[in-house]
Amino acid sequence: MEIREIISESLSSLTLNKMRTGLAILGIVIGIGSVIALISLGQATQASISARIESLGSNLLTINPGSSSQGSVRGGAGSRTTLTLEDATAIATSPEITSVKTVSPEYSGRSQVVTGSNNTNTQIIGSTPAYTEVHKLEIASGNFITPNDVDSMNKVAVLGPQVVTDLFGEGIDPLGQTLRISGHTFTVIGTTMAKGGSGFGNQDDMVYVPVTTAQKQLFGVKHLSSIALEAKTADLMITAQNEVGYFLLARHKLSDPTQADFSIFSQQDILNTASATTSTFTTLLSGVAAISLLVGGIGIMNIMLVTVTERIREIGLRKALGAKKKTIITQFLAEAIILTFVGGFIGIFLGILTSYLISVMTSSLFIISPISVLLAFAVSVVIGIIFGWYPAQKAAELQPIEALRYE
Repeated sequence: MEIREIISESLSSLTLNKMRTGLAILGIVIGIGSVIALISLGQATQASISARIESLGSNLLTINPGSSSQGSVRGGAGSRTTLTLEDATAIATSPEITSVKTVSPEYSGRSQVVTGSNNTNTQIIGSTPAYTEVHKLEIASGNFITPNDVDSMNKVAVLGPQVVTDLFGEGIDPLGQTLRISGHTFTVIGTTMAKGGSGFGNQDDMVYVPVTTAQKQLFGVKHLSSIALEAKTADLMITAQNEVGYFLLARHKLSDPTQADFSIFSQQDILNTASATTSTFTTLLSGVAAISLLVGGIGIMNIMLVTVTERIREIGLRKALGAKKKTIITQFLAEAIILTFVGGFIGIFLGILTSYLISVMTSSLFIISPISVLLAFAVSVVIGIIFGWYPAQKAAELQPIEALRYE
């Protein structure tokens, strides 16, 4: 039989029972669509996280109080209050450290911010003028914190755009307005440009105050939450990590690096951790979606087995008229492959459409990997061949006499 004739007969057989054929195709459609949509969601999430991490600043190193096994200095069981403003100043002024461009001491904590009848619970960042350079923060209006503000512990605040909206509403200029943080009155001196994001760590939902004001007046502490560093170049990141690490060990009078009471993370460390997490999440989601493909394949096999049973007399007649075993196998295998091809194309379309709709509704990135589409389609074809082979083989093995006698 010619290929055109085989396809024509296969389509005729499949359209005899449209409901059954549609249900068989539906399993493949759901499987393919789920795989594509979930892989797209995972990749978009990973790209969004990477973009947010990279937006925090270039050549960024972060020193946190406490222990870690990251970087060249392996931490021990340290305290969470081991970094001070004096440590940051020493790093910035030390002639031993030649690979660091800018040092930004920081203290962060959450607090209720109130103005008039409006209030919001947001992140308060105690910072210095260096914060804008290290974290690539742009000022939309007004000014950022000055050295005099830090030295004098002035009660001034710079607001992220989300805080401005929450407290003052859309289109309102907050410069010169006052607000209260933990019972203290602050004057708004500036606003920052939007960076985007959501949830904790959203840079648009932050209030920046002088680090000394945050420490001594708002939170009553003497330590820092972290010290952010900007290396002079990307090539000097490891050098900076080593220089600062061993400098702090000596400053904290620690001779054993395994007992370090601080941790140093590079931007790449954070990025790698986030990428590994989202990759695992994407793999798990894809695995769940792949089960749908397997179920769809089993559905096709069941449909084909029922079809073989219903067409036993037809098969017997064909074999009696001289049809070869190969021809019978090809016929039934073609029907299974057509089911998966049609289901695959519809599944690809619905998967891409679903991914697009999710990206629109969640304001996230829309990413479709051609490899995931090709892989999902290839898997559907393989499933059609594997699950179509057994029914086709069973049909081809029927004896003509017994098939013709079948009731």
